[in-house]
Amino acid sequence: MKLTDIKRLKVAELRSRLKELNLDCMGLKAELVGRLWSALEAGQSGKDVEENPKVQNDNFTAPFTETVHASPTPTETEVSAPEDTDAGRPTPQQGSEVISECLPESQDEEGEADDRGDDRGDKRGDDRGDDRGDDRGDERGAQSPEEGRRGRAFYEFKEEIRYKSLTFVVVCSDMGHLHFEASPDGSCGQPRFWERFPLLWSGCRLTHGVLQGRVGFEVRLERKLLTTELEKHAGMDLYGLRVGWSLANGSLLLGEDEASFAYDGRGKKVSGGKEEDFGEQFSEGDIIGCYALFSTDGAIELSFHKNGRSLGVAFCLGVSVLLGGALFPHILCKSCSFRLNLDPTAPPWYPGPPGFTPLVALSAEHRVRATLAPTVRAQCEVLLMVGLPGSGKSCWARSHMKHHPKKYSLLGTEELLACMISGGQKDSKLQQASQCLTELIKMAAQTPGNYILDQCNILFSARRHKLQLFAGFRRRVLVVFPSAEEWRRRLCQQQTSDGEQIPDTSLLKLQASCSLPEQHSELVDELLYVELPQDQAQTLLQKYKEEAHRLLPPITKQEKKKPRLHKRRPYPPSPPPSHRIQWTGHYGEYNIYNHLFSTYTSGRYDSV
Repeated sequence: MKLTDIKRLKVAELRSRLKELNLDCMGLKAELVGRLWSALEAGQSGKDVEENPKVQNDNFTAPFTETVHASPTPTETEVSAPEDTDAGRPTPQQGSEVISECLPESQDEEGEADDRGDDRGDKRGDDRGDDRGDDRGDERGAQSPEEGRRGRAFYEFKEEIRYKSLTFVVVCSDMGHLHFEASPDGSCGQPRFWERFPLLWSGCRLTHGVLQGRVGFEVRLERKLLTTELEKHAGMDLYGLRVGWSLANGSLLLGEDEASFAYDGRGKKVSGGKEEDFGEQFSEGDIIGCYALFSTDGAIELSFHKNGRSLGVAFCLGVSVLLGGALFPHILCKSCSFRLNLDPTAPPWYPGPPGFTPLVALSAEHRVRATLAPTVRAQCEVLLMVGLPGSGKSCWARSHMKHHPKKYSLLGTEELLACMISGGQKDSKLQQASQCLTELIKMAAQTPGNYILDQCNILFSARRHKLQLFAGFRRRVLVVFPSAEEWRRRLCQQQTSDGEQIPDTSLLKLQASCSLPEQHSELVDELLYVELPQDQAQTLLQKYKEEAHRLLPPITKQEKKKPRLHKRRPYPPSPPPSHRIQWTGHYGEYNIYNHLFSTYTSGRYDSV
């Protein structure tokens, strides 16, 4: 059988032939084709072939794997890893890709043509349902032209990747910022809005953590996403990378929490927002190894390597620091992309310290699985905060997230400003945060999960618009409306800590335009008042409105617009065809429009 004939076989047929040869029939189509072709080429028994499962043709690299050099011959389960050079350092891929380029095609030109023809034949044939059932288990609809080029293996992988994070260690968007983007195979990541909002740091944890032993993981800085010329023009570093460990319920800003420990690419170690000199700076192509040593007495040492060379121990933690929680690998990036070595069968990019095991190679019982967000909209919840500035909305939201077992994502301007750790002017940060928040709310409405919208939301139209976006979610509205004395105290405290004073006129305008939500609404599943009860809050708001109208300067009425003098048109406006009136009589059809037109052209239009 020729190679092209094997490629044309459907997945069910490939599995059937592999069963006849007593070979493993599980995997993607590219793997099944390679396995069958290897067996036919070898002409050996199933046992001998299994002992040497090398694919004899390099056209069958598994999809979503990266070929770093030109000569490797991948096995059925291997992901191509960088080769060691004479100096012992892996050679990074020339021209490292961004996430959109982390999906190399797995076929050559001939194979691609065969697969495309096979896919089109499947869609036209009568047996489409059976074939698609074998491949994915249900009907998915027609493919787009771009998707059709990738072959059937691409779609098998898309279906299987949904379940991969349940057992394998991957970068998962559920464990990161909404403005963080993970590659489909879970091994790469980068900020989602790096081009529009370059000041924004985006972070993500891996799906599994550890509580004991000697464990490590490796991260490679793939490339800067912004040009050097733009950095020089801005006068600051527009890209950055932090790698390290943190707790599952901590902040996604690595290094900004007390139980969050990072090695920063500027040659710093960061924890609790405090920076100290450590190690060296790293740039494109550098590989950072992160290692955690759990002692029997409960102490923990966190050390880092750069390109296989030890930089020493960065953090020594006591038993009380983690409070029995697991440490999760954590990456935080700004305007750059990164890649992790997450193939459990491939060797590490650099040998780790003696006795250390890669996290991906640990057995399931030695790893701790993080809780992910729900995947069905009906199980998701959106919590819309309502209240005047300084009323305590953000404080309540953070406390709720900390003490509530449900995993929430907090969306608010203050939260995004915190993600702009360094660089940029104040006005530029605020503008980027406001624009980014608008995009994130729209994205959240299309992404299953639990969200808290931390904004004032004091206008009825704003609340209605946002709640309509989250159709299918459980929509809860929470009103924070304290007493007048408490609100003034909190507002003064907030302005003192932020160093910003809200103008009195702006506050009065907010009071005058504020409205509180009512209990009866089709868009609200639950309405809660956490400070004053609803009736007292409405009474106090009415006093605020009266005070605002009394103190605000009177609104000057705009001058009445003068009546517009319409110039005579050269031709009368044509009514729609359906409105043209016609009569039929002894003199034939008579069109009233034709009559008006002839009257106008004869100079008697004004008298009609």
